Amino acid sequence: MNAMKRAACALAAAAALFLAGCSSGGSPDGSAPSAPGSHRPEDRKVNGMRGFALPSWNTDDYASPEAGTYLRQIAATGARWVTFTPTWYQNGDTDPAMHTTGETASDDSLRHIVDLAHSTGLKVMIKPHVDLVNGEDRAHIRPADPDAWFGAYTGVLTRYARLAAQTKTEQLSVGTELAGISQDGARWSKAIAAVRKVYRGPLTYAANYDEYRKVAFWGDLDLVGVDAYWPLAQKATTDAAGLRQAWKPIIDELAAFSARQHRQILFTEAGYVSQRGTTTAPYSWTVSKTTGDDEQAAAYEALLAAFDGKPWWAGVCWWMWDDWPDAGETAKRLAYTPHGKPAERVLRQWWGGAP
Repeated sequence: MNAMKRAACALAAAAALFLAGCSSGGSPDGSAPSAPGSHRPEDRKVNGMRGFALPSWNTDDYASPEAGTYLRQIAATGARWVTFTPTWYQNGDTDPAMHTTGETASDDSLRHIVDLAHSTGLKVMIKPHVDLVNGEDRAHIRPADPDAWFGAYTGVLTRYARLAAQTKTEQLSVGTELAGISQDGARWSKAIAAVRKVYRGPLTYAANYDEYRKVAFWGDLDLVGVDAYWPLAQKATTDAAGLRQAWKPIIDELAAFSARQHRQILFTEAGYVSQRGTTTAPYSWTVSKTTGDDEQAAAYEALLAAFDGKPWWAGVCWWMWDDWPDAGETAKRLAYTPHGKPAERVLRQWWGGAP
C-alpha cells in the first residue's frame, strides 16, 4: 500500500506446488523446513504466513518505545509474522534513482525491530517500498534511464538483503507495486540474482492485484506475491457470506495462475479501512467519513473463510497494525488497523489468538 494513499486513493479501480503451511493449513507451526542445499526457487520450501504489516513513516519509528508494544499486540492475535517496510523516495517518476528521506526507516532501527520481533516469537519479512515525493502512485514510476534506475535499485535491494541475512530475517520482498517497470524481466532477473548472492531465504515480490499477471520475473522468485485489494461489492455491505461468494471467481483465477507458475500465492498485503463502503474500494484510505467496523469485520471473515484450506495459498499479511503516535493522517477509528475493533476478534477466532 502506497504510503501516500493515506491522504487519498490514487488507484481506481495443479502442478507441483510448495508444501509449506498457509494461514489455514500446513504444519502445526505454520511452516515447512527448507530444502537442504537447494537454491532453485522451484525446489525451495516457503514458510506460510499469518501476518501483519507494521509500516514506518519516520526514521526512528522502529526504535521507538511503542515498537515492543505493537509487536506483542500483533502476536496476541495469533499472528506468526510481521512485515517491515523501509521506504525510499523519488522526486519524479522518470528519475534515475531513489533516495532516503526523514521518512525512511534507519538501518539501525530496522535491525532493532527485527531482533525485537524475533524475541517476541514472530518471523519477519522485509518489504522495501519506493514512493514518489509528490504523492502520486508508485505504479507511475517509469525511469527514463532504466539501466541507471535498476543499478540504483539493486543497491537498495542488496543493502536490505545483507541486513536480512545478518538479522536472520525469514523472508524478503524485492519490490512493491512497481507496475510501470515490472514487465522488464531481464533487468529484474539481474537484480534478483544480485540479491541471492547475499541472502539465501525465500524471495517474493508484492504485485498489485491488477498487476500480478503482467509481472515478468515470477520464475526467479519463490512465491507469487499479491496485494489483494480487489473490490468485492458495489455498495457498502456487512454480508460476509456474500463477500465470500464474491471471492470465488478471483480464487479460480488465482488457482490457475498458481498452477501455471508452479508457486504458491502469498497475499503480501490485504486490508480494509474501518469505513462504510470499504469493500467497494479496499485500496482506498478515504472511502467515506463514516465508520464501518462491521463491514471491515465481515471482509476479514470473508477472506479467511474463502481461502481456508487452499493448498496454493501461502497466507496473508494484513495491512496494517496501529500507526505510530502523531503519524497517521487517518484517525484510528477510520484506519486500516483492526486493533480494538470487531475485525480483531475475527482474526483471533481464526488464528487462535488470546481471547
